[in-house]
Amino acid sequence: MVSRSKPIDARKRRRRMTLLWSAIVALVIILLLRYQQIALLYVLATLSVTALLIIVALADLSGARKAGAEVAPADDSAAIGDRTSSPLGSPVLSQARGSRQR
Repeated sequence: MVSRSKPIDARKRRRRMTLLWSAIVALVIILLLRYQQIALLYVLATLSVTALLIIVALADLSGARKAGAEVAPADDSAAIGDRTSSPLGSPVLSQARGSRQR
């Protein structure tokens, strides 16, 4: 039972730290707006976006490349519309939509 509580505690601690950082950033933004420091807010926003772009550029996306390398499954939407058994198979012999047997 002790081994299960450690990951949960770590997760809660990370969540609390994330909420704390979010609250601090929100407070700084509110104070900058309140005291009309728009130029400083603009510089901080520019630096924040730049940092985010650098983090995304340096992110390890090797797992995403492996998933993208897999062969996509065959699309059966055309086969369903044409009433064929499969996209590569022969069409199923059926009556035309407008004709009726009497």
